[in-house]
Amino acid sequence: MTQVIPGENEGIESTLRRFKREVSKAGVFSDMKKHRHFETPIEKRKRKVLAMHKQRKKRFRY
Repeated sequence: MTQVIPGENEGIESTLRRFKREVSKAGVFSDMKKHRHFETPIEKRKRKVLAMHKQRKKRFRY
């Protein structure tokens, strides 16, 4: 759980900016997008195979 405590003379804008940075570092948004819809086991397998192919293409570029 991401938590940000505002400083003594810190404005709400800078506190909100720090919170957004911490949330993006923790990977909350990517996890939220991944779990937005139910994914069947077949869809999960297809997604993983596509990710593997993309990684292989990226690795063997000259």
